[in-house]
Amino acid sequence: MADRTPAPRFAYKADRLKPLRAFCQTARLGSVSRAAEALYVSQPAITQQLQALERELGVKLFERGGRRLVPTREGEALYTLARPLVEGIDGLDDAFREELRGHDAGALDVAAGSSTILYLLPGIVEAFRERQPGVHLRLHNVTGASGLDLLRSDAVDLAVGSMLDVPSDLSYSPVYRFEPMLITPLDHPLAHKSELSLQDLSPYGLILPPQRLTTYRMVDLVFQRNRVPYTVALEVGGWEVIKQYVAMGLGISIVTAICLTDADRTRLAARSLAKYFPSRSYGVVLRKSKHLSPQAQAFVQLIQPRLE
Repeated sequence: MADRTPAPRFAYKADRLKPLRAFCQTARLGSVSRAAEALYVSQPAITQQLQALERELGVKLFERGGRRLVPTREGEALYTLARPLVEGIDGLDDAFREELRGHDAGALDVAAGSSTILYLLPGIVEAFRERQPGVHLRLHNVTGASGLDLLRSDAVDLAVGSMLDVPSDLSYSPVYRFEPMLITPLDHPLAHKSELSLQDLSPYGLILPPQRLTTYRMVDLVFQRNRVPYTVALEVGGWEVIKQYVAMGLGISIVTAICLTDADRTRLAARSLAKYFPSRSYGVVLRKSKHLSPQAQAFVQLIQPRLE
């Protein structure tokens, strides 16, 4: 009949760390008494832990080498395995605090479209770098659904940009507001017309961003609602490219004032279309219930309200 005697169970197995810590200290210091002093326990406690460990493993872990206890071959093998485990556990508190400090000052990921990165964020980024020099700031050049996907997956801490429709799982805090502007070459017939109407724009081809973007959708909506026909001469991405093509006389465009600089005034005529098109807001997009790191909070605080 097979022997059904259960394998011996030792109390120390409920807490493997204590005997392994006692073993590692004894191997390091070469003495049970010195290990007991280092661990603030009695010598008998260390001896019992070592004996229990030897019984469990079925090997002798130490032998006498003069006035020191020296690990046996098996003891050396166990020390190699146990030492990093014990040191890792014993250093967990310090490592955890260091990790938190590293996280707090480590990195900040922000999603934003090209226009936001180019025209809105430079001053904010400059101020942030001055105040948080230890933070690695990463700007992710994405727009629309791609940026929201990064936000939802925690690949970025926050997003900065413009939103028309805000999904229920996100919050949008508009901060900046910019007027819609008609831009034309300086010598264009509309450049100096005293009053502008949508009908005045109708004969001229528009240069617009791709249809998937908010600007195209808004232009189409306004013309459709007012039953004014319009023509798109060219679709191209990027305000800088659009401004360049308008300056070359390839068409006119409706842009947001955020993209107009002092240098643009020397080659383009800009006229407000606030009578027909809504102003465009830019702000901070966050995932609801998302806990912001200190560096993310510092970045958001730098985005101050301003009217344009």
